[in-house]
This record gives sequence, C-alpha cells and structure tokens, in this order.
Amino acid sequence: MTTRHPRDGGLPQGLLLLMSVATGLAVAGNYFAQPLLDLIGRELGLSPALAALLVTAAQAGYALGLILLVPLGDLVERRRLAVALYAATALFLLVSATAVNGTMLLAGTALTALTSVGAQVVVPFAATLAAPAERGKVVGTVMTGLMMGLLLARTASGALSELGGWRTVYWVNAVLMALMAVALRVFLPRLGGEGRRMSYPGLLRSTVAMLRHEPLLRWRAGIAALSLASFSVLWTALTLLLVRPPYGWSESAIGLFGLVGVAGALTAMVAGRLADRGHVQIITGAGTLLLVVSWLAVAAGSRSLAWLLVGVIALDLAHQAVLNSNQNVVYALRPEARNRINSAFMTSFFVGGAVGSALTSVVWAHAGWTGVCVLGAVFSAGTFVLWVLERVSVHRTAGRPSNTPAADRTPATSAH
Repeated sequence: MTTRHPRDGGLPQGLLLLMSVATGLAVAGNYFAQPLLDLIGRELGLSPALAALLVTAAQAGYALGLILLVPLGDLVERRRLAVALYAATALFLLVSATAVNGTMLLAGTALTALTSVGAQVVVPFAATLAAPAERGKVVGTVMTGLMMGLLLARTASGALSELGGWRTVYWVNAVLMALMAVALRVFLPRLGGEGRRMSYPGLLRSTVAMLRHEPLLRWRAGIAALSLASFSVLWTALTLLLVRPPYGWSESAIGLFGLVGVAGALTAMVAGRLADRGHVQIITGAGTLLLVVSWLAVAAGSRSLAWLLVGVIALDLAHQAVLNSNQNVVYALRPEARNRINSAFMTSFFVGGAVGSALTSVVWAHAGWTGVCVLGAVFSAGTFVLWVLERVSVHRTAGRPSNTPAADRTPATSAH
C-alpha cells in the first residue's frame, strides 16, 4: 500500500465517499436493537426492563470508547487503529448475532459500541487528509454519512428483521463491517500519530487537559452538548407524542418518521462549504437561533402534523449546522492533537445528549408535551447564549498583547 498523503492535493472523492460510508456503517450498529427490543425480549425471555438495558449498554460502551480509544489516533498509526476497530466491531457483532441469552447479547452490544468509535477516528482522519481550504466540506460530507447511518439504522433494522428475524440484522452488519475493515486497509494512506513518545496514561491525561488549555474547545463543547440535548429531547419525546391521540401511529409508522431527519443530515455538507468560505460564526449564530425558533413549531405540532414536520426539519437543520461549525472550529485548534481534541469534544457532545434524554422522561411525566418543548427551548437558548459569550471572550482576548496563547484565538477559517 502506498504511503502517499492525499492531503497534498486534496482528498480524492472516492476516498471521501468510502470514509463517509464507513462512519455511517459503524454508528448504525448502535441503533439496530432499538426497534427490535420487544422481538428480542420475547425470543430470549427478557423482561422489558432488561431488554431496554441494550440501549443503555450501547450508550455506555460508546462513551467509554470515546474516552479510552479515540485518543489513540494521536499515539499510533491511524490507518492501523481504524482497521483494528472496524474488524473488532465485526467480531463483536457476531457475538450479538449468536447470543443465546440476555447476558451474552448485552456483552456483545456493549463491546460493539466500544469499538464502533472507529467512526470517530475516521472523522478527524478525513479532516487531516483534507486540504485546509476544503476541510469544512470534507468534515460535512463525512458527518453526513455518519448521521445517515444513525437515522437509517432503525428503518434498515425493521426491514431486515422482517426478512429473517432480528439476528439477521447483526449478521449483515458484521459482514459489512468486516468488508469495510478490508476496504480501509486497502485504500486509506498510512498516517502516524504525532504523540508516539507519550504513554497511554499520559495520553488520557492530555485529552482531559485539552479542555483546560483550549478555551475555544470548552465553548464549542458546551454549545455542542446543549445542541444535542435539545435534539435528544425532541427525538425521545416524539414517540411518546405520536402513539397518543390525535396521532395514534403504529411503531412502523413512527420509525419511518425518522426519515424526516435525512434533510437535516444533508445540511452538514452545505454548512461545510460555507465554513470553507470563512462563515463559521454566521453558521453557528444562525443555527443556534433556528434551534430556539424551531421549538415554536414543534410545540404547535402537538395537534398539527404540518407544524410538527416543519419543527422537526428546522431543528434537525439547525443541529447539523451547529455541529458542523463546531467541528470546523475545534479541528483547527491543534492538528497534531486532533484525535484528543475530538475525544474531548465528542464525549461532551454525547453527555449532553444523555442528559437531554434522561430529563425528557421526567418532564414528560409531569408536564407533558408543553413541558418537553420548554425544556428543549431552554437547551436551545443555552447554545445561543454560549455562542455570544464565546464571541465576547474571543474579542477581549484579541485585544490583549501579542503574547496571548494561540489557542485563545479563533482559527482563521472561523473568523467571520
């Protein structure tokens, strides 16, 4: 395999497409079980509570992978790391496919989620290979693949289970992940980590230290966490709304509703191109404002499908725009520590989502759809407030003497 670096002349479209598909395929495995919990529970004799633990196991495994495995991209050769994680994911999917009891399935689910963070190794890999002038477009394209995998996983899961039972989903995904591991081995260039002399404990300490030493990373991690919290509030409560009057939808119809989010996923590419033209701050500001406004339409959607569709599409568009702009800012901070930056950023991001989901169930029980919409709007307003505070902080820092640390300044690509 040649050791050339596509970044010398930009990232080839074929390789970019491969990396986009790879990220979507990796994250999809964490969502296959969600529409199949009842079916799996009946076959393996699991109680509803134990079956629901499959979702928790996937979330916990992914969180651990973000913290423990993603930073390794700054320590070891990145192609080898990506291939190893994809191959391990294929293996652990086979554990789930052959599970004979709930314990085995829980273990397979947690381990699959742990290594599926290979997707979060591929995203900064793509950003590193991209020419600086096209980094926004590249990150947006790869993230579109990731979000498409997330959104379409439930639909694909239902279709495959209809054809051959719930185990078919895991068998098919295992084969695809194994093939993807081979494809990444063949087509990705070698790319060594910059921190080879660092110990693994030192690497983890350095990852945590990124949040302490990089003000922009803190601001953007906070914005991302609140944005995903708002996003999670909507999608957690949406099922609760649609099964009740005046909707009364079936589970299959609710699953198809998730396809509405595809429009939001495609926004990442547009936002990335605008970021490459120097409009990152405009994207963030407009995205955070749209997050707030979208909840007005979502609230009206309690009895109007048209308003609900408008609100869901607007919120998805805003969330993806904010995420892409955040990534463009943080990936420009320290290229040599991009995997540690990504680990700290994405861990904060998913913690926000988990908090949003957890609070939604509590608020729904006490205040229904209105309370849920207020909660989502509060999270969304928080993203705008943090962005304004970040701008104020950056402008103050820019006025200091020239010995101001570079990390305190907005990257050139996001100055407008």
